[in-house]
Amino acid sequence: MTQTALITGASSGIGKEFARYHAAQGGNVIITARRADLLLDLKAELERDHGITAHAIAQDIGAADGAQALAAQVEGAGLRVDILINNAGFGGLGRHIDRALDDELAMIDLNVKTLTALTHIFAAKMAAQGGGKILNVGSTAGMMPGPNQAVYFATKAYVQSFSQALDHELRGSGVTCTVLCPGYVETGFADRADMDGIPLTRNSKTTAAQVAKIGYDAMMRGKLVAVTEFQLSVMVNWLIPFLPRRMVLGMVAKMQTKSG
Repeated sequence: MTQTALITGASSGIGKEFARYHAAQGGNVIITARRADLLLDLKAELERDHGITAHAIAQDIGAADGAQALAAQVEGAGLRVDILINNAGFGGLGRHIDRALDDELAMIDLNVKTLTALTHIFAAKMAAQGGGKILNVGSTAGMMPGPNQAVYFATKAYVQSFSQALDHELRGSGVTCTVLCPGYVETGFADRADMDGIPLTRNSKTTAAQVAKIGYDAMMRGKLVAVTEFQLSVMVNWLIPFLPRRMVLGMVAKMQTKSG
């Protein structure tokens, strides 16, 4: 049976690559983001190149009840979701007290509240169906505190904890939950987060397509946590946890400070 994947933040970056990779496996997709024009372009590409069915839903899922609105449209179209990829999210550089509070709260709404709501809705449906796969896009940022992106790092720590606990809760239902933890990837993320020109964004070698494949393949295997690079895995699992907290805070702050 052809599996249908619901992918958020699918109009660009890693989300678009998730859609391409799943379609290349012969799976149908439900792609959602705010930009209808970009979604329709991707829908046409996927159907042309892979002969699958793509449904495009333009929706601001970070708005109040945005997740519920998306779920209602999916249900109204009579679509079954076999795979949920919670990819949508954003960050923002700067000290917490210097950033607009509305921006910080919007980040929590999308990165945490929306992800939680969509997971609640569709994980329940998957359990009732007898199986399914969930991939939550976290970050290696969720494995350490993040001065100069305090809220973003904290939201990804939530995704890390929530995803692992959920996977354990769903054992026996046929549903698995994987959290993908990439390092910095060259997408539109840095532009929105005003991260150009900081050490963290320099010399990035992993592409969005590579990250999507690693995460997708890990999800299909039912892996709990997927870190995209070996060196990153060593750092976040075997180095950072044993360093003094003040040292870690200083290191991360320096990586996220613009020179000059």
